[in-house]
Amino acid sequence: MNPTLTRIPIGLDAPFRALHLSDNHLSLADSRDDERKNRLAQRRQREFDSAGKGVMLHITEQLAYAKENRLPILHTGDLIDFVSHKNLETAETLFKDIDYFMAVGNHEFSLYVGEAFEDEAYKMQSYDFVQKHFRNDLTFASREMSGINFVAVDNSYYRFTVIQLEKLKKEAEKGLPIVLMLHCPLHTDELYHLIMDDLHFPCAYLTGTPEPLLKPYDDYRYRQQKPDGATLKFIEYVYACPSIKAILGGHMHENAESILPSGVMQYITGGGYKGYAREIEFC
Repeated sequence: MNPTLTRIPIGLDAPFRALHLSDNHLSLADSRDDERKNRLAQRRQREFDSAGKGVMLHITEQLAYAKENRLPILHTGDLIDFVSHKNLETAETLFKDIDYFMAVGNHEFSLYVGEAFEDEAYKMQSYDFVQKHFRNDLTFASREMSGINFVAVDNSYYRFTVIQLEKLKKEAEKGLPIVLMLHCPLHTDELYHLIMDDLHFPCAYLTGTPEPLLKPYDDYRYRQQKPDGATLKFIEYVYACPSIKAILGGHMHENAESILPSGVMQYITGGGYKGYAREIEFC
């Protein structure tokens, strides 16, 4: 494994290192799941394994590297590709002896991948089952490590809530530098054009994309990614909050870095199923 090395200066007395992973997309099922889910597992394994060594080999290497180098893992979601007994059991077993902190992705709650409009009601069908397999709260969680307040917020469906904003403000009151962890990156024009024009995706898959830039999207993606008022207020606060020093994200399956209007850097780490990993030194 050859991780991308990144240095993020945030004013610490001593450096702190961690491994940022995202989008491993474990695609497993067994006899506890129905036939449709087992067929889905076979299809999705073929799709993700086409990227290289195979999903399980990549994640095994990544976790071994973290252990060998004593690096806690910061994961920004889509560790699994869909809800299944085998996926969640495997994820829990793989990370049993790993120090990790996680922001959830949309696929953590996907029942069959693309079979329904994914919103809060859809998420709640599997939320309790998924949550019990992970250590930290998947909606909003914070953890202090080496003087940094890591704050993981669920924006897996491109939305933030009023309650999440209230909780973020309370975290800022602690006075520590904050590293915000999200699955879906925040919109910047740079990222939008990278995804739409260079990678030729049908939509940008970003949170907070201005409505005029949503015009090329189909109806489903338009309704899914159009920001609501609570989301815009959350983003406005992120821009204004001096405690927020960096943002970690995933979802794009490619490495990228982008400067937010506030001047804060956003670091997106590519698909773990491709072997991407980012070793970060916070200093």
